[in-house]
Amino acid sequence: EVPDKFEMMQNYPNPFNPSTVINYSISRSTNVQLKVYNMQGKEIASLVNEKQNAGIYEVTFDAADFPSGVYFYRLITDGFSETKKMLMIK
Repeated sequence: EVPDKFEMMQNYPNPFNPSTVINYSISRSTNVQLKVYNMQGKEIASLVNEKQNAGIYEVTFDAADFPSGVYFYRLITDGFSETKKMLMIK
């Protein structure tokens, strides 16, 4: 089934320890970037950086090497961008 819109869902579980899952859907073939940032806005992980076909995707973020705190994840495609917040508690 091809999604009819671009969408990024809230990660789960949230709060998490030490890993969480991020789901997103894209409605057409496009370049996709999914990155994670710390509170200072520094990129700490690049989870996806490739061209993807329309569909529903699931990515796991393993934060075992990072301290507890608030992080942001951002989905960027051609014509769509969205950022959400997540919380890691050790």
